Amino acid sequence: MCGRFVQFSSLRILEKYFNIQTAPDNIVPSYNIAPTQQVLAIVKSDDYQLQKFYWGLVPSWAQNLSGASRLINARVETLATKPSFRAAFKRRRCLILADGFYEWKGEKGHKQPWFIALPSDQPLAFAGLWEIWKDRQAPPDQSDYRSCTIITTEASESLRDIHHRMPVILKPEAHEKWLDPQNQDVHQIESILQTNIVREFKRYPVSKRINRIQNNSADNIEPQED
Repeated sequence: MCGRFVQFSSLRILEKYFNIQTAPDNIVPSYNIAPTQQVLAIVKSDDYQLQKFYWGLVPSWAQNLSGASRLINARVETLATKPSFRAAFKRRRCLILADGFYEWKGEKGHKQPWFIALPSDQPLAFAGLWEIWKDRQAPPDQSDYRSCTIITTEASESLRDIHHRMPVILKPEAHEKWLDPQNQDVHQIESILQTNIVREFKRYPVSKRINRIQNNSADNIEPQED
């Protein structure tokens, strides 16, 4: 799964790696992103747009926002069939940007957090889905709620000893096909998630201070003794 991650690369670096043409101007780094917080994600319309979404998918048909924290991850095995995800899987895919993520290993009460990133230390892109939810009881001028979820799959050999699941991180050559809203062939989309994902990572233990969301500094990703 993926329950916490970091995003600290500047807009200039993100534009370099992800061909972003449109972006917000108030990007703030975070070393402890948690569910229901805003994250950066790329969607494709006429160009590649960097937008902000709340982490935790709220389907358009949901009655309220109460379930937002439950749908932070979407299992790759059920994307095409689960009602919460199948429409977005066909039409509303995104790349959720990060510089690494956390995972915990060990027994309950004694879990050790690990930081996981690309061996190159380059920013990465989680495969994600996004939705727009409208509050039908709200005034017409109130903004819609835009949310997203991170797709997960079975862990690769390089991570299996820490956790049995991992987020799907797409290789750069797959970004264009993944984001294309005109590509609605389920089998083609599923093929991207099977053949174009990153499987090799660097990882090391970090301080348990990340267990508190309030702790949000670069110290979070400093290596610690296991």
